[in-house]
Amino acid sequence: DLRMSRGLGDVYKRQILLGMLMAFCMAEAKVTLPALFTDNMVLQQKSNVIFHGHSSTKKEVIIKTGWNKHPYTTSPDKEGNWKIEVPTPSAGGPYEIIISDGEEHILQNILIGEIWLYTGECETETPIDIPSQPYIRLFQTKKEISLVPKKDLHATQEGWKECTSETITGLPAIGYFFASQLQKNLKVPIGIISCTWKDTPAEAWASYDALENLPSYNKETEMLESLGFNPEKIEAEYARQREEWYQALYEHDMGWCDDHQVWAEPDYSDENWKTMELPGYWEDKGMKDFDGVVWFRKTIDIPRNWTRKNVTINLGNIADESIVYYNGTEIGRNTKADASRYYTIPYKLVKRGKAVLTIRVTNYKSKGGIYGRPEDMKLSVKGKDPISLAGEWKYLSGLSLSGIPPVPISPESNPKYPTGLFNAMIHPLTSFPLQGVIWYQGKSNLESSDEYADLFMSLIADWRDKWQKLQMPFYFVQLPNHEKKEEAQDDSDWAAMREAQAQALHLNHTGMVVTTDIGKEKSDTFQSTLETGLRLSQLALKQTYGKRKMPQYPVYKGYSIEGNTLRIHFENLGKGFLHPDPVRGFIIAGTDRIFYPATVTVKKKEIIVQSPDVPHPVAVRYNWANHTDGTLFGASGLPVAPFRTDNW
Repeated sequence: DLRMSRGLGDVYKRQILLGMLMAFCMAEAKVTLPALFTDNMVLQQKSNVIFHGHSSTKKEVIIKTGWNKHPYTTSPDKEGNWKIEVPTPSAGGPYEIIISDGEEHILQNILIGEIWLYTGECETETPIDIPSQPYIRLFQTKKEISLVPKKDLHATQEGWKECTSETITGLPAIGYFFASQLQKNLKVPIGIISCTWKDTPAEAWASYDALENLPSYNKETEMLESLGFNPEKIEAEYARQREEWYQALYEHDMGWCDDHQVWAEPDYSDENWKTMELPGYWEDKGMKDFDGVVWFRKTIDIPRNWTRKNVTINLGNIADESIVYYNGTEIGRNTKADASRYYTIPYKLVKRGKAVLTIRVTNYKSKGGIYGRPEDMKLSVKGKDPISLAGEWKYLSGLSLSGIPPVPISPESNPKYPTGLFNAMIHPLTSFPLQGVIWYQGKSNLESSDEYADLFMSLIADWRDKWQKLQMPFYFVQLPNHEKKEEAQDDSDWAAMREAQAQALHLNHTGMVVTTDIGKEKSDTFQSTLETGLRLSQLALKQTYGKRKMPQYPVYKGYSIEGNTLRIHFENLGKGFLHPDPVRGFIIAGTDRIFYPATVTVKKKEIIVQSPDVPHPVAVRYNWANHTDGTLFGASGLPVAPFRTDNW
């Protein structure tokens, strides 16, 4: 009957709920693994891999590998965390790995081979149209920041993926070309872990330990230690420093006096101010390379029929920050760079006749000013014709940021803060065995090239310590060409950075790829990334895998002075030099330190340079410019790296 049907229905409901609960518990019972341990992964051959994770059952965890069927066991701690060290065989696969704490978790399609970490600030993505390569596997880390070292990271594609046109999206092209050349030559599976963030400095990728003894970073490391590496305390300290920095801007801004915006007052005389047509960036209107505070003023006529009505003001886009005043009263401010500005002038302030609109604009980098479309700059009242604000404005600089320390960086949200990227994106990898590291970085440290050599070498040594692999190969790419070709630049920051990068070659098991001869035109991007990846693979194949026939870079060794000539000696030349006639790229100087283009004579394993303008030479430089044009190559076909014999 009806009551029995209802009773059976309740039973069925309870059974269904019980089944769902059991299924949920079973799902919860499975072990959970870090993001690196997924289907399709590659493990470093002949290494000890530390498998680790969490078990909700807290039962004994057993791992069985497909290559030897041997059970590896351990017991979780009180929190359910566990780890097991598992040795890997020579390259091979695919295999299965079964991890069980009562419920099996099976990892499928696992390969054993060679794993390389590709990291730094290079993000030139790989072309989509590539062949599927099942023996190349990719793991791409999610971009994250942390003030303390993290145990795990996150993947952008849910873990390891076989290399296909679909999964390659986002992988830097150089990393892909490097991996494909290794796989082609070694005939073993290759795993690439991609860990990059565009426009980030080396100190962000360095650990606290790497920075602790570098004087340039004492301020940051001492603050981190004094605050106990507590994220909340660190962020509070940053907020305090930032507030102090902004307050100092107001104190030094000539438009302010005793906490009062003098230049915004309607009766202030701007008769001697300059004029500028707006909208437009001020760099394009006579204020070249200016970063700082600029005040703009414009006198407008308010119609009688606008009296006691709310007025909407549209200023278009402003870079970076702005405060807007109407007859000396602040009506709005915005700290979002390049955002459109819309404000309302309250009806109580609106009277017929003359009114003064003042805008205080602060720009920190790149171009600054009030820009956009002329039609977007206007005052308007509902139902009335708008008043255009485009056209002539009075302006005057209140403060230049030249010589002022930069605004304090937010540790929690800015990828440039020291240690932030190491903690979040590198530290979780340090328990995962690698063969080596490929590093593409340097552009974001151009303003601190004097400090870069020590920073870079400290980073390399520290990473080797963290991986407990003191001879871990570390190969890097020297900065490419930049901007227009120059025969010589005594103050080239790009040349100085290339020199700083090359200092890391004093560390063992390092190698540098020179790229000043490739990618000279924007249309050459594909070819330059392909060639860079190839050269990196040649370094690894020769130095790590012992392939003797790989080409070598000619290396500057020393020089001697003979009368009015200077002789330069090299290593790794093989059969000598490849070069056109005449050779370009050399400049020479005497004790006056003025450089002149040099005439070059090529001998078998040395270069002789001289100039009629330098009767007594003491120094020579090669390819010392932002964008070089040197033409000297070794017999291997690889270019001679930029160098100088002086330290001026």
